[in-house]
Amino acid sequence: MLLIISDRRDDSVSMVVRRLDERGVPVLWWDEADFPERTVLCTRLSGTGCRQTLVHQGVSHDLAEVTAVWHRRPNPPEASSVADPSQRAYAEEMARQMLHGVYELMPTDRWLPARPRHMARVDNKLLHLRRAAELGFTIPETVIGNDPGQLVPAWRRAQGRLISKALGFRPFFIDGEDHHVYTTKIERRDLAGRHRIRHAPVILQPNLAKAVELRVTIVGERVFSAEIDSQSSRLTSQDWRHYEDLGVAYRPHPLPEDVEKRCLRLVASLGLNYGAIDLILAPDGEYVFLELNVSGQWAFVELRAGLPIGDAIADWLTEGRA
Repeated sequence: MLLIISDRRDDSVSMVVRRLDERGVPVLWWDEADFPERTVLCTRLSGTGCRQTLVHQGVSHDLAEVTAVWHRRPNPPEASSVADPSQRAYAEEMARQMLHGVYELMPTDRWLPARPRHMARVDNKLLHLRRAAELGFTIPETVIGNDPGQLVPAWRRAQGRLISKALGFRPFFIDGEDHHVYTTKIERRDLAGRHRIRHAPVILQPNLAKAVELRVTIVGERVFSAEIDSQSSRLTSQDWRHYEDLGVAYRPHPLPEDVEKRCLRLVASLGLNYGAIDLILAPDGEYVFLELNVSGQWAFVELRAGLPIGDAIADWLTEGRA
C-alpha cells in the first residue's frame, strides 16, 4: 500500500492518484488534519517489536504494509471539538508529537521528498544557497538578516538594482486580507524605511538580468527542466509566481549536462528524493541558482510545458513493488 499524506483538495495528488489507480496500486490518501478528530492512531511497543495501525473512515491500516510514502502538503492536526483554546492547543501538540514518532518508526525507507523530520531540518534557504555554491553553482551575492545597516551598502553594491525576498512562505493579514511576500524590487525611496528590517530577517540580492527563468524538478534520478519566459510580461518579470499570465510561455529546456548533474547532486546531498529548483539563465548563458523548494509545486510545469512529472512520481512510488 502507498500512503499519500496531503490535503484532500490537492489537485497535484489527484493527478498522481489517477495514474496509480490505472496501475491497480492500492493507495491511502490521508491528511494529518484528520488526526485526532477523525483518525485513530495506535502504536504498540514491546520487546519483540512495534505495531502501528491507522484507523480512518472505519478501515484499519497496518503501517508496516506501507511500501512508500509521499508526504506532500498536509494540514496540521486539528482537535476542533475541544472548546477551550489552551486545551485544544495541547491536544494538537500531542498529536504532532505522536506523528513525528510514528513516521520515524515506519519501516519503509521510501519517502518523497524525505521523512518529515529530515525534510524540516534541511528546508532552509541559507543551507541551500551555501550547498549550491559548494557544488559549483553560481549564486547571487546574498545578505540575509535583520540588520538595517546592511540595506544601503547592498543597494549600492547592486548599483541600485536590489531585490528583497522572504526566507519562507508564511501568509499574514493586512486590513483583514491575506498577504503574501513576493520578490520585491528595492527603490531608492525604500531606503528611508530600512529600520523595518529590524523586525524580521530578509534576503537581499542583486536584481540579476534574465533571459528566461527555469523550474527544474527532480524526482529520484530524473530531471525535468522547464523554461519560463517571464521577461515577456511586465507582470511576471520580477516574480513569475505573483501573477497568472497565460501569455507567458512555458516549454521544455534541455540543461547542459554539468548543470543537470549539479541539480541532482544538490537534491541528493540534502538527503531528498524530490526537489524543485529555481534557476536563472542569464543573457550571457550562465545558469544562476536562486533557491530550492523541498516540496515545491510541479503540476503547473506538467500542464504548461508538457513534462510528465506525475508519471515520474507514480513510477518512484511504485518502484520495486511486485
